[in-house]
Amino acid sequence: MGIVLSAEPGEFRPGDDVLVRSDIVDHHHRTPWFIKGQRGRVLGVSGPFFDPETRAHGGTGVPKRLLYQVEFEQTQIWGDSYVEAENDVLIVDVYEQWLRPVTEG
Repeated sequence: MGIVLSAEPGEFRPGDDVLVRSDIVDHHHRTPWFIKGQRGRVLGVSGPFFDPETRAHGGTGVPKRLLYQVEFEQTQIWGDSYVEAENDVLIVDVYEQWLRPVTEG
């Protein structure tokens, strides 16, 4: 299930259910507002990249952070306002520091 594009170890693997942090931050980040607080599933690992949160405004971007492809159900994100096919999904690149494991119960 899923593709691993990097051999770098990370906290998550393809198939893992994750929750996107819902933090409101006043600094640069690349986590879209509409997936914050949403549950998704990891499809793949793109690899380590410079961290845009520390690289912005002249920072170094070090340490590098793992970037994941995470799949979200469109109806879960947009609710009743989503009028297309019920099984449509959205795939978003999300850095590891924005993801938390889903714990059942």
